[in-house]
Amino acid sequence: MKAVIIGGGISGTVTAMALRQAGIEASVHEAHPSGGEDAGAFLTIMHNGMDALHAIGADGPVVDNSFAAAGLELVTPDGKTVERRSFDVDGLAGPRTLTRAVLYRALQEEAISRGITFERGKRLVSASPGIARFEDGSTAEGDILIGADGLRSVVRNIIDPACPPPRSTGLDVVYGYTTDTSVPQAPSLYRMIQSLHAFFGYTSAPDGSTYWFARLPTAEGVWSGLSPAEWRTAAFVAFDGEPLPAAEIIESTGDEVFGGHSYDVPSTPVWFTESMVLVGDAAHAASPAAGQGASMALEDSVVLAQCLRDLPDAPTAFAAYERLRRPRVEELVANSAAVSSGTTSDRDRNWLYRHHIDWDATIPRT
Repeated sequence: MKAVIIGGGISGTVTAMALRQAGIEASVHEAHPSGGEDAGAFLTIMHNGMDALHAIGADGPVVDNSFAAAGLELVTPDGKTVERRSFDVDGLAGPRTLTRAVLYRALQEEAISRGITFERGKRLVSASPGIARFEDGSTAEGDILIGADGLRSVVRNIIDPACPPPRSTGLDVVYGYTTDTSVPQAPSLYRMIQSLHAFFGYTSAPDGSTYWFARLPTAEGVWSGLSPAEWRTAAFVAFDGEPLPAAEIIESTGDEVFGGHSYDVPSTPVWFTESMVLVGDAAHAASPAAGQGASMALEDSVVLAQCLRDLPDAPTAFAAYERLRRPRVEELVANSAAVSSGTTSDRDRNWLYRHHIDWDATIPRT
């Protein structure tokens, strides 16, 4: 069996590695010439995501290029810390924080070292059983096509032209980095602040730099096309004058600021055909509130490879994969949306973190 993977981001790259470990040939086709290495912002891979990487021996490059946090603090609008929570969940590894650019590069280098090929500048325009067609006129042939092409997935629309579009979460999310070590630090933890008007979180790396994000309630399209300086100003204004360190941290930040509107995909009606299947955000995108987007994509990648390894044909494998993954990811998307809207605090996330993938376990047909 040969797989053609559309999308060279987190889920596409890890899917290729998992398939290779399962004895299945795979090639990765990425729309962007850079392969995504220039992606902004940062992310955290939680315990369950690190567990998925460990299942295929790919956790080392992430650990080598990231830093850890032992827990988090929850802070109220008046500046009081109301909860401290440890991330130690029965000795599970994680979480790890790093930039998307560094994560993409580390995973792609690991995949290339395992013999996986990447074709860049390959923007998918159409596909039919056995063949993918790209904007530059080239094609790729394979037994199966895997859509790892993210929130605006082309493969999702090929599988089901009537699929619902991504849904606005009503939030703009701004990410930034500051190297000013004089600002309040949060070493080895995430400090989460619910202000009067928005939400702010930050953590400090071992070198003293601070990674921060702000979730700003905003209608879709209100602040589209802003420059880094304009995103920084928008975030600063949301917290200025409050008894919190958010405004100080934002003000100390240079041009390493990335912002955009947030969307989710609550439920994709059709995940697969006889020869095509979706993974990661292409199947189920969550708001960033739960911090689980990357980790859920990593779980998808490994479980899909196990299903294709153990079951007799692609349609049977795809059905088993959907059966194993859909309930968990849709619960996460709904939960994260509720946290974003403020209807739940979701303080117990062990149901997410404790998830374990045993690579040597056999996937049953039903």
